[in-house]
Amino acid sequence: MTSESAATPAIDQRQTFDDPRMTFTLETRDLTIRFGGHVAVNSVSCTFRPGELTAIVGPNGAGKTTYFNLISGQLRPTEGSILLDGADITQLSFQLTNLFPNLSVEENVRLAVQSESGVHYDMLRPWMTRRDLIARADAILDKVALGNRRSVPATALSHGDQRKLEVALMMALEPKVFMFDEPTAGMSIDEVPVVLNLIAQLKQDASKIILLVEHKMDVVRSLADRIIVLHNGQLVADGKPAEVIASPIVQEAYLGIAPGKSAA
Repeated sequence: MTSESAATPAIDQRQTFDDPRMTFTLETRDLTIRFGGHVAVNSVSCTFRPGELTAIVGPNGAGKTTYFNLISGQLRPTEGSILLDGADITQLSFQLTNLFPNLSVEENVRLAVQSESGVHYDMLRPWMTRRDLIARADAILDKVALGNRRSVPATALSHGDQRKLEVALMMALEPKVFMFDEPTAGMSIDEVPVVLNLIAQLKQDASKIILLVEHKMDVVRSLADRIIVLHNGQLVADGKPAEVIASPIVQEAYLGIAPGKSAA
């Protein structure tokens, strides 16, 4: 997904955190990507801080996914840079939570826990002897409501359960930055609350940055501390959810409401 700046942006650049210890940031500076003659993301500068869930929204074709993929490293920008805690990571990629389809749910999470713990294969000390790591994996499975599907191959899970397993892998890897791309897409009504509750729990850790791309405004309202809005590859609004949703440029660009008129 991509973010870019508009001709008349409604941008709130206020400092969100007063705690001087919270200096860790994820930042995009003049981030731009072109596909032939099309500028999909146009010189977008934005800073994301710990303890804040930022929702990236916008109409179809606004550049949300492109911006998201630029930040995660799945796409390389034409211009601009991405900084993590002040270090340039433009040419690096965030770790993806790809599932091992033929491994069980439990084995997928155990591998992620093992990776995060720095434990490598050791013939003299097999994985099954590490009760601490096994307990950590089991606790994560219970949190994502997959404890009763431990032995099921990942490929046999429903789409909703696969999304929950992806969240479990993210939790096991304990990253500084969590990135969710429409996490409830394809889920049943019964499955959605589980994932939303998991993301809400992650928000309680004030040391984490959370980015969420989502087109369902009820999900955005329930989770977001901040919203940035993209339109035609530009960043047109940035601020608190109520303020951003009520702004004229968002009403027109995202909700299709002409300035001066109200929603039906």
